[in-house]
Amino acid sequence: MALEDSAIPARPDCLSLPVDEKQEGEEEKVEVATDASYNLTSDELGHVVTTETAPNLPPAKVNRSFQSKLAEREATANQHRKKTQGPEKERGRFGWARARRRRQRYVEKNGRCNVQHGNMRKTYRYLTDIFTTLVDLNWRCSLFVFVMAYAVTWLFFGAIWYLIAYCRGDLDHLEDESWTPCVNNVNGFISAFLFSIETETTIGYGHRVITDQCPVGTMLLLLQAILGSMVNAFMVGCMFVKISQPNKRAETLVFSKHAVISLRDDKLCLMFRVGDLRSSHIVGANMRAKLIKSKQTQEGEFIPLDQTDISVGFETGDDRLFLVSPLIISHEIDSRSPFWDMSQAQLEKDDFEIVVILEGMVEATGMTCQARSSYLAEEVLWGHRFSPMMLLAEGFFDIDYGAFHHTFEVDTPSASAHELALAAARLDAHLYWSISSRLDEEPALPTQLPQTQTPQSELTASTNTPNDPTITVQEPDKQESTAAAEPNGNVTTDQSESEA
Repeated sequence: MALEDSAIPARPDCLSLPVDEKQEGEEEKVEVATDASYNLTSDELGHVVTTETAPNLPPAKVNRSFQSKLAEREATANQHRKKTQGPEKERGRFGWARARRRRQRYVEKNGRCNVQHGNMRKTYRYLTDIFTTLVDLNWRCSLFVFVMAYAVTWLFFGAIWYLIAYCRGDLDHLEDESWTPCVNNVNGFISAFLFSIETETTIGYGHRVITDQCPVGTMLLLLQAILGSMVNAFMVGCMFVKISQPNKRAETLVFSKHAVISLRDDKLCLMFRVGDLRSSHIVGANMRAKLIKSKQTQEGEFIPLDQTDISVGFETGDDRLFLVSPLIISHEIDSRSPFWDMSQAQLEKDDFEIVVILEGMVEATGMTCQARSSYLAEEVLWGHRFSPMMLLAEGFFDIDYGAFHHTFEVDTPSASAHELALAAARLDAHLYWSISSRLDEEPALPTQLPQTQTPQSELTASTNTPNDPTITVQEPDKQESTAAAEPNGNVTTDQSESEA
């Protein structure tokens, strides 16, 4: 009571709650809060009141004040917990803490290879294959090269035409009608530049014409016509190849956002989905998969980003696809698979990347197309399966691409494929020996029939040695040893002997 008198102030009458009287044996439960506000709780009514509220305030304001204080208290506790515990770690399916991994992708989700080449000293090799170099440039650089190729040639030959006119003195005899210039109506650099454009593009307006009194101009005209045709063929060819590249065709070949691992025909399989958004098909579609993971050899050599082949049906021909509707590509995890010893717990900790490649020929253009994507370790879902997306409509099959990336959980063991194979082998061995032991006991059943075996044994013993009792006693043991020598038991022979 000394604690109540000193620490807890008197409760106002307006905030008093009706509480039933307690029996003498029971004690009144009083909860003392550690905060500045002290709470009194009624067990039966469940109300909470504070002792710091003024007597003339309504109960609604009291509840609002308590909720605000409670929120502040929880926020303070959460901040203190975050400071003491540090950053919260990501947890797996079973609550195991794992740090967030920020692995650099080798191949982006859109298929772009995240590799940059540096310190290349022999850059002249790019000029030896100038056509491929121009085709590989981005569109901004390609358009700049396209414009500059024509502008430079026009300016170059325009300057030569102006130089010929200046050296022959055509510019000094512009008003002389008796003078025969090399090119009529060329009175400056601008007119020479316009004549160069008309010559190379074969426009021929008819105002500026070369005369037969200038053999140098004739040779230059032939040279500009030939070089102009070569520039046209080269630049138009680059633009045509760049426009008709099948890179954009790969944009309509989609892969699922996640890969899944689940049971298929009682075997663990790694699966992902691929689809084609266009109605024109990919001819001769072929699927490949690679595992990108760094490793260290037995000799201590470290191999960064080692590539291991993942079989998706090369032996059976399942890697050759008829990609009319979305397909689920499956990789069976067997003893030859790199995921043979990987369990669900190891998948939570492992660090790797799966690169999938789809190749085929575009039906419209006949050019080879390649689509790529990748899956990191956290993008592989254990115990999931892809949702079906094909519906049977009236006269056709309806594909719902809204469920293309959707997965759902299924019952899948968390052990690795190796552990499941060992467990299945032990179960098969147990069943084999149990069945064999039961078959070994079956031949002993006819020997328990005294009516069929006893007369023949006595007849055999009496026929061979009637005066020797030892042979008569050992005859059933001989039959038992013969039955034990045959583990499987010949039921047909025993039945024939019993009938005889």
